Amino acid sequence: MEKMSYGFDWGEQLPTLPSQRVTLRWLRDEDAADVFAVFRDPQVMRYWSTPPLSDLAAAQALIREIHELFRLRTLFQWGISSQSNDAILGTCTLFHLDWAHRRAEVGFALGRRYWGQGFASDAVELLIGFAFDTLDLHRLEADVDPRNDRSLRLLERQGFQREGFLRERYQLNGEFPDAVFLGLLRREWKGRRTAKS
Repeated sequence: MEKMSYGFDWGEQLPTLPSQRVTLRWLRDEDAADVFAVFRDPQVMRYWSTPPLSDLAAAQALIREIHELFRLRTLFQWGISSQSNDAILGTCTLFHLDWAHRRAEVGFALGRRYWGQGFASDAVELLIGFAFDTLDLHRLEADVDPRNDRSLRLLERQGFQREGFLRERYQLNGEFPDAVFLGLLRREWKGRRTAKS
């Protein structure tokens, strides 16, 4: 398999990234029902770039697409699983990796029944640590609909800073929403971790 940046070998599937409450892990075919439960919900998909999934077959197709894009090394989308029962609560993603400039974008989605419990924060913190510590990236980016307060607050708690406001950036569900552009530098992340310890 192709070696990626700085000697890290992605292998045949994404590495497993554990924490006390959640694990970022490779999505499996048998996760389709959990994936469908997350991505069928219009409230979860309100600010997503695609419409809600219509049926279980669409969730199965999404997992196959995630696997194929991983093989092409263009998308790295983990399942967020619960430490208590291994169920998939949502997904966490690195995409638009630019190895020359050592940057990537982050994304995440969490089933509505798990909102407000810190699971997404735990998952994003794992992803950031992997991006900076293992991949040695210099910068992470995110763009968020300004109406998506939950995601904005989560990213800002992780140290992301608002860097720009892009008007009517996308066409989504018949409208053209704006986007808040956020960034996090590796030295800022390291500084926050040092301050916490």
